[in-house]
Amino acid sequence: MTEELDVEAVVKMAAPLSAVTIRESRSLPKSRAQRRLFGQSAPPVTLALARCVCTHDEGGRVLAETAALRLGTTVARAAGQWWLGGSKKEQERLLSMEELVRLRVPGVRLQREVRQQFEQMTNAVFDRLEPFLKHAFQRLEEGGQQAVIDAVSDTLTQANLSDEALLSTNANSADLTRQIISEASTPVGLSQTETRLYEVLFAECVDYYVRIVRSLPVFEERAAGELLSRTATLGAEVARLLERLPDRSLLAPDGADLDTAFRRTYLELVSRDLDEVELFRRTSDQAIVPRVRLSVTYVSMRATGDDGKPKRIDRSLPRVRPDMSNWEEAAFETSGKPVESALSGSSRVLVRGDAGSGKTTLLRWLAITAARGAFMGDLTDWNGLTPIFIKLREYSGRTLPTPEAMLDGIASPITGIMPRGWVERQLSSSGALLLIDGVDELLSRDRRTVRDWLRKLLGQYEGVRVVITSRPAAAGSEWLRKENFTALHLDRMTPPDLAAFVRQWHQAARELGGDLPCGVEELPQYEQALLSSLKDRAHLQSLASTPLLASMLCAMHLNRGRQLPRDRMELYRNALHTLVHDRDADRNVPSAAENTLSLADKLAVLRDLAWRISDNNRSEIDLDRASGYVTGKLQSMRHLDAWDGERVLDQLRHRSGILRSPADGRMDFVHRTFQEYLAAQEATEEDRIGNLVGRAHLDLWRETIIMTAGHANTRQREELLSGILDRVIEEPRHARTLRLLAASCQETLPSISDALSHRLVEAVGRLLPPRRETDPPALAAVGPSLLRWLPGSLSELNERAAALTVRTVALIGGEIALVLLAKYAEDERNEVVRELIKAWDYFDADTYGEKILNHLSLAQHRVTVNHSGQLHAASRLRQVSRVQISCPIRGLGSLATLPPLQEIWATRLRDGGDLSVIQSHPNLEQLMLFGEGPITGRQPFWSFQNLPG
Repeated sequence: MTEELDVEAVVKMAAPLSAVTIRESRSLPKSRAQRRLFGQSAPPVTLALARCVCTHDEGGRVLAETAALRLGTTVARAAGQWWLGGSKKEQERLLSMEELVRLRVPGVRLQREVRQQFEQMTNAVFDRLEPFLKHAFQRLEEGGQQAVIDAVSDTLTQANLSDEALLSTNANSADLTRQIISEASTPVGLSQTETRLYEVLFAECVDYYVRIVRSLPVFEERAAGELLSRTATLGAEVARLLERLPDRSLLAPDGADLDTAFRRTYLELVSRDLDEVELFRRTSDQAIVPRVRLSVTYVSMRATGDDGKPKRIDRSLPRVRPDMSNWEEAAFETSGKPVESALSGSSRVLVRGDAGSGKTTLLRWLAITAARGAFMGDLTDWNGLTPIFIKLREYSGRTLPTPEAMLDGIASPITGIMPRGWVERQLSSSGALLLIDGVDELLSRDRRTVRDWLRKLLGQYEGVRVVITSRPAAAGSEWLRKENFTALHLDRMTPPDLAAFVRQWHQAARELGGDLPCGVEELPQYEQALLSSLKDRAHLQSLASTPLLASMLCAMHLNRGRQLPRDRMELYRNALHTLVHDRDADRNVPSAAENTLSLADKLAVLRDLAWRISDNNRSEIDLDRASGYVTGKLQSMRHLDAWDGERVLDQLRHRSGILRSPADGRMDFVHRTFQEYLAAQEATEEDRIGNLVGRAHLDLWRETIIMTAGHANTRQREELLSGILDRVIEEPRHARTLRLLAASCQETLPSISDALSHRLVEAVGRLLPPRRETDPPALAAVGPSLLRWLPGSLSELNERAAALTVRTVALIGGEIALVLLAKYAEDERNEVVRELIKAWDYFDADTYGEKILNHLSLAQHRVTVNHSGQLHAASRLRQVSRVQISCPIRGLGSLATLPPLQEIWATRLRDGGDLSVIQSHPNLEQLMLFGEGPITGRQPFWSFQNLPG
């Protein structure tokens, strides 16, 4: 039976349309009614109606949606009439939007642009009002709902919104509301509840109207071409403006009139002022730092329960190149859960995390989301709370704030109009969300007072929710245990987290427009290029384990025109400067300001420490010994006054961001890479090249030596490489290891002499082709420079060497490797084809499938699908006949998308499945299913002669 719509009711509620449109649409089937209502002949404002008409499954929800849309249309139309009508004749101001656009806007294209922008404004107002109305309408009968919306719409439509009326109130929405209400007829027949809703809704609509009008460009002062460029983003700007407004909810306690009005103003300030973040720095320190909305850049981090034990950091060397399944959420196992879910389990939480792990960003996001009443999922119950954000570093050496002073940091412009006792009332009503940032940023003597201050505060206001942050060194997990705080630890980003961060970062960059070093339309290419680099280069993925360092990589990649440094040296140098000095200096952190060492001095101390730890073949050291080393180094730095080594080491552990305590009384570097980089720099500073040559055969020193080649001067480079190659001749048992190390140093070498270059070429030539199973990963560790020595054809290699060569190229990865593998696809030997199939795991599934797999003879080979990206790409593989699906799948529906197969294995089936899908594989000979859940639809089996009954 054809579903029908009462179009007249929808139209009446949403916007006045022509009688012809209503009559022609009455009782038409849904699809026809939509065509009538939203065809090209309909007024443009009705286009926004589609979102309502298409979602009419519940009467109450539809009425809320259509009511919100009607009011949104009324507000946008009023703003449009003010803009386009301007100070012209009164009769022009009475024209419809469509007539005004035709009369005042030149050219069809520009008219279309203007219409689209006002449709976006309509939708923006809809998005603000619809959730509020959905709740408010629950208290009213349908007739009362209709009466309220009629009254609001009629009052706004009939109101005097001329230039004189608007400017006489200084474009102040509250004053304009009072003026309109005083001049308008009082709505008749409304109950007390309906009248209250009418007043709130009307004030809200006037507020939106004023904000939109104040954001509009003056039409007459712009030529048509410039106006087009201005109006192209006008709707989006208005939507952004309204999005930042605080939540207006009848759930919120009204309190005194002054309290309600101030809360509205305060939440608006929090929503606006905290919703920005520095995206990247320009090359000039004097340039304006581009900022974007934090609410756009925010990516949820993972958190685990914090038992106080140092979090285990994988200090082993990263795999040469992890496969692509590592980047899938389902494939990546972690004990952590989204921090929002972790926060929901307790009203008092201590969040600990390393430098740059996102602690401050989390608190700012909680503040602006609370201000907008926009929590979802596990934190829905937090909607209606009033956020109070306190930066502890602002109270260094000062008394911590009393309730009445808690807003001084974020809301100082409006504290003069705050009603007396307002903060106390928020706290005592359990309606506050107290967000306290940066215990670690205070001096150690001040941190003790924080706990006492917090204990007294919570003793007075027991119901308040509190989230407080610190680095682990400054506050242990037990620090607030007696105050019933739950401790959480922010985890390092997993590959799926990193991919989400990169996508969100580039999405936020779109807001910068002309401030970008590239065109906005190029950002998707930048995003994909960076993700490809992260997937291809394991050291990049390992470095970008926190939001701070990931953001640094994104910014560097953007500023360099989709290029990251050829070697790792510059990446590590920038990361160290950011963590050790720049970030704290930019933020004026008191506990960092206490340390007057320059960046160069700090790095000198850290270099010495890194070398001493490495020199003893260790990755950690006890604090007493480390303190002695630091004291000795400081004494050798004659430009400094006497320094206490224990004090300096303590400051570096707390604020440098690269040292940590893995156990009581012990210390290590948070990243082994930082230890190796600094030790390598110290080796060149102190000219310890001979020491490194003697250790060149030890795997533990490999990375340090490679980076020493980058730090070294010309003489030192010659000494280092010549010494390593001399040992190749003198010590045959280490020859292969030494040749590989010498070849790997090419990654960081700025330049070498011709004689040394010839020796390196000879050494590499002795390593190829690969002959043993262990050769491909060892050779791939040399890096992309090895590809120039590999053959363009495998025809002169035996089958085993050819297959190992394919594996080597796959492990190196990158675009050049893909081109080389495409040439190898001409080889039809079984081992080679098998390796080419396995190499699929290391490249973009679609690209590799098109360029490699579709050119292989796969009839006798089983293709293994290890992640969902490959499963999607497999549907376009023309030659495949046997597939093994090793990634988790829910049901068997995905089998229907694959080409006709002879053999299907699914080894991780979840939730069972319906076997009827195998009818799309008429030549199927073997079906193997492993997993859990019921199997249905077995009837198709009996129609397959190739399958046993």
